[in-house]
Amino acid sequence: MTVFFIGAGPGDPDLITVKGRRLIEQCRYCLYAGSLVPEAVVDAAPEGAEVVDTASLTLDDIMAIIARAHGEGEDVARVHSGDPSLYGAIAEQIRRLRDMDIDYRIIPGVPAYAAAAAEMGVELTIPEVAQSIILTRTAMKSSAMPKGEELENFARTGATLAIHLSVRNLREIERVLTPYYGADCPVVIAYRV
Repeated sequence: MTVFFIGAGPGDPDLITVKGRRLIEQCRYCLYAGSLVPEAVVDAAPEGAEVVDTASLTLDDIMAIIARAHGEGEDVARVHSGDPSLYGAIAEQIRRLRDMDIDYRIIPGVPAYAAAAAEMGVELTIPEVAQSIILTRTAMKSSAMPKGEELENFARTGATLAIHLSVRNLREIERVLTPYYGADCPVVIAYRV
């Protein structure tokens, strides 16, 4: 029995990986956050599968479903938005799976920054402009940024910034970045690309 953390991509059901879709088609349990993952992504679950929107469930509730699947010897598709390794909130689930001696695998998904660049038809790394991409977010009420990971520090590099989960901080982002990138620097705000 294995729990597969599957990246659903940035919102477009056509952007899930072939492997991710195949696993959803095979798993008898499919858990997804309906507030972030379109239902069309999990429509591929087999007939009779237990498909659960976990948006309103606690971690304990989710782990109870996984434990039941484990007891039945059934694999679980645990579908997350984007790529599970980027702001996927899988660390605590993985810790609990290890404690329960349950195998897991992470299946990458198309990250939002890559889908946004494709949608705009642009390259994020341009010779003599930027050869690095920094993936980050801004501080939120629920979680601060680690020391040294302030936006100003990243801006000093001149790298392309992909700032996730920060739409509520747009004015602050503009205030911090303008001195480093200039008022004429191209900016894109992407949502469910």
